[in-house]
Amino acid sequence: MSRLRVGIIGLGMAAGHHARSFADLADKVEVAAAFSPTASRREAFAKAYGFPTLDNADAIFGDATIDAVAILTPPNTHLELVERAAKAGKHILLEKPLDITLERAEAIVAVADAAGVTLSVMLQNRYRPAMLALEKLLLEGRLGELVEASASIRNWRPQSYYDEPGRGTKTRDGGGVLLTQGVHTIDLLLTLAGIPTDVKAFARTSPVHRMETEDQVCAALCYANGAMGTLTATTTAFPGYPEQIMLIGTKGSAVLTGSQLEVRFTDGTVFSEGGGAVGSGSGADPMAFGHDLHRALIDDFVTAIRDDVKVKVTGQDALNAQRFIDVILAAAKDG
Repeated sequence: MSRLRVGIIGLGMAAGHHARSFADLADKVEVAAAFSPTASRREAFAKAYGFPTLDNADAIFGDATIDAVAILTPPNTHLELVERAAKAGKHILLEKPLDITLERAEAIVAVADAAGVTLSVMLQNRYRPAMLALEKLLLEGRLGELVEASASIRNWRPQSYYDEPGRGTKTRDGGGVLLTQGVHTIDLLLTLAGIPTDVKAFARTSPVHRMETEDQVCAALCYANGAMGTLTATTTAFPGYPEQIMLIGTKGSAVLTGSQLEVRFTDGTVFSEGGGAVGSGSGADPMAFGHDLHRALIDDFVTAIRDDVKVKVTGQDALNAQRFIDVILAAAKDG
């Protein structure tokens, strides 16, 4: 079969990981064109990866030979670009989060559904081998009934990160540590444990940063079966630590720390998966990790389009995470 032709919209921080993934998948994907309004970014991108660039996005949306678009622009631009892509009948690979408000995020999912195009969101940590192994253990009932499901996200971002125009603001990013950094781990927690039914929370901007939105959150969670848990998230934890999810069940406990899974069962057996020197992006450089997980998600996206099947990470998945984030912040505001 012919390769899927893709257009890239936006050549900012995340573009390199996508470009390297597309290059690795060259037998399945052809990058038809990449757009940025900034000439220096176009020149640097073309020099680094050899893909053709354009100074006008209209040419990508108007090209009937382009099957899909990868939208890598700031969150506050996503809805309008998704609307253009859907109207043109193009499948959509979208950088997280969906958008800056829940209403706009809901509109994105609705627009893609109405147009009948595939929408996948770059929540690439779903493809960590340790995460896939933990999903399988849960599906097999190896942990028994869950009694606790908790997550901690202890990142570090220097003030210089938030001094960049728009960073940590509601108008461009839509939120702080939860929507920008924590959404990955929140997606994993919801995938593993389901959506909590009750939330109590605190959120604030700490003395560590000058920014509009929250950089510190603590929440208590209750699930439908009575299981409890906590969620902590911050960008004040120098120098940055791998995120962690802990699941405690009636038959054992599992700890997912970054790319490493350790499970201890009450029968005395032990299971482990993953590990090694894999960056997490939890420190000052948010892109300090490889592109293998991006490649896995993009490969799934391409395969889903070719085989007309559901993608592993859907727009609804990203919407669930964003709704949960809204609930946490509302709980922190209203008590």
